[in-house]
Amino acid sequence: MDTSQQNSNDDSALSHLTVKQRIFFVVLVATMGALAFGYDTGIISGALPFMTLPPDQGGLDLTPFTEGLVTSSLIFGAALGAFLSGYFSDRFGRRITLRSLALIFVLGAIGTALAPNLHVMVAMRFLLGIAVGGGSSTVPVFIAEIAGPKRRAPLVSRNELMIVSGQLLAYVVSAVMSFTLNDPHLWRYMLAMAMIPGALLFIGTFFVPASPHWMVAEGRIKEASRILHKLRETPREVKKEMTEMRQHAKAARKGPSARELLQEKWILRLLLVGAGLGIVIQFTGVNAFMYYTPVILKTTGMGTNASIAATIGNGIVSVLATMVGIKAVGRFGRRTMLMTGLSVVIAMQLALGCVLLLMPQDMTQSIFALAAILVFLFFMQMCISPVYWLLMSELFPMKVRGVLTGAAVSFQWICNAAVAFAFPPLLSATGNGAFFIFAAINVGSLIFVITMLPETKGKSLEQIENEMRERFSEQEQDQQTA
Repeated sequence: MDTSQQNSNDDSALSHLTVKQRIFFVVLVATMGALAFGYDTGIISGALPFMTLPPDQGGLDLTPFTEGLVTSSLIFGAALGAFLSGYFSDRFGRRITLRSLALIFVLGAIGTALAPNLHVMVAMRFLLGIAVGGGSSTVPVFIAEIAGPKRRAPLVSRNELMIVSGQLLAYVVSAVMSFTLNDPHLWRYMLAMAMIPGALLFIGTFFVPASPHWMVAEGRIKEASRILHKLRETPREVKKEMTEMRQHAKAARKGPSARELLQEKWILRLLLVGAGLGIVIQFTGVNAFMYYTPVILKTTGMGTNASIAATIGNGIVSVLATMVGIKAVGRFGRRTMLMTGLSVVIAMQLALGCVLLLMPQDMTQSIFALAAILVFLFFMQMCISPVYWLLMSELFPMKVRGVLTGAAVSFQWICNAAVAFAFPPLLSATGNGAFFIFAAINVGSLIFVITMLPETKGKSLEQIENEMRERFSEQEQDQQTA
């Protein structure tokens, strides 16, 4: 658990920095978890073609079924990690949770790199997934509680920037190694590098403060105030936030307990919205593209090394799109961005399906297919992914924020796993029809966003909680009246 001695060390470590530099440093450390998340999910794209080789050529002799198993094992682990980390985050604090996850990142990376067979690989990928999922639910919440209302949207969105940066790094590493190294165990080196951001996260957590929101919720008012003075530019900002947090914490202590709160119907409705957003982000099919772009491009006749190199385009587009998205999320509403992104995603999935169905299998088809994938990814990473992680840090009440965020993100990982596991056999069974299926699902996602998602832009976390309670409680009363 966080201690006063640790907080004193944090104050000393950050005392020579300006407010903006302190917040940047805290966000940089926290998003090492996102960088590891991105690298671990992206590197499998380059490693799979070599892992499918027979054992005498250095591979694991994977079949389409075991490809899906290896890929999705990390994601099933992430679902468990996201769920468990929600509890530990509320119980022990965001910082301690991140420090523990960092150790799992390192152990999981070493385990996958040394795995002698399929069974050990699946087990180690599952372990690594626990860290990936735990980081995915804890990092956005930690940043949101550190950042404050003014900076929350762009700073939480940097979590997504580090995810796609990790994926880009993975694609570059895969391409460089595949062209320069002639080693049957090449994929092991790719997987081993995942330990680096995990190690940086572990070290960094000793130099960042605890969440002031969590401190206030725990009754540690003086420590929270001291931390907030380091992270806000004026005493007025500190006073305003501390007043809101203390009033909110006082009301929460008088209100239902965390266990009782989880049983209230408006909380269940809010959780269902969070779970619905998990379907929205994952059933775009984004991770089918991120994990299997080389597989898709090889169906057009492109070679293995060339198809792996082409995934660098995925990473570059994703990074550029996220940078644009960070600017846009501060100007436009969450609903507007999601609706725009989903509309273009649907169009590009239809376009890709038509390209693969109607064009002859040659280089022109490869170019048009890659173009459709890149436009899809640009709008996905600009409009949908950053907004999803931002909403996961905003929607849920402070008393159960870790638990509910963990549960919602866990469900998102289950959706991710379902897509990753099903895509290779689905592509094999339906061919081009897979992309038309995703397009149809995303029409449903667009309708969900239009009809169900509340707007959170420009509001404090305490304001959002009060409005969510009123909104969903009123809906319940209206239904009972009807």
